[in-house]
Amino acid sequence: MNASAKVRDVVSEAEWATRVDLAACYRLMPLFGGMATGLQPHHRARAGRGHRPLIDPYGLMYAEVAASSLVTIELDGKVLFNPHPDFDINQAGYVIHGAVHGARPDVQCVIHTHSEAGMAVSALACGLLPLTQTAMRFAGHLGYHDYESVAIDLEERARLVRDLGSHNSMILRNHGLLSAGADIGRPWQVALARMACRAQVSRWPATATGDPSAAVVGRTARLCQPTTRGAPSA
Repeated sequence: MNASAKVRDVVSEAEWATRVDLAACYRLMPLFGGMATGLQPHHRARAGRGHRPLIDPYGLMYAEVAASSLVTIELDGKVLFNPHPDFDINQAGYVIHGAVHGARPDVQCVIHTHSEAGMAVSALACGLLPLTQTAMRFAGHLGYHDYESVAIDLEERARLVRDLGSHNSMILRNHGLLSAGADIGRPWQVALARMACRAQVSRWPATATGDPSAAVVGRTARLCQPTTRGAPSA
């Protein structure tokens, strides 16, 4: 019996489906232009609302992560089921993601990336500027969290939650990008944030067309939200 069959035999159908989707998320990351570079970023999902989170074993390459690889943990990082006992988990992964999962019952999945462009913008005092339509999508919908070194301090959780607020995206200063959502697909807006960051740093300083007005930025942000439907208002 292979590893996948063994794990599938001991988890629920809902958890197995989440494992498959989250493993696919890990596998896709290296294909999106360096979103998995640098010190290991991490993604985490829970198998349905209220269920315990899943995270990758610390030490596997993203291309090696499979549905049967993922570790089941408590919000505080306690390991409940580890199919790869030779590997531990990334402590920073459960500190950052556990903070969000513990405070936001609407969030099923949290993605954190270290793309080159995301790290560059995270180090700029101005943060993400509304220079492109893609960047305007985040205007008023983006949190910022100041860097406190490697995220292994449990006390940092309260500040992470405070800085994320009700947003689903956040820039971790001098660190990278974070995105959260009600399912595993929605946090892929982190790819949009990366595109916006890449456009900003590749054209820095961006002076060709000037800055759009606050009214245009606000309207664009509203129209780009996933909850906006129907014809745009005047």
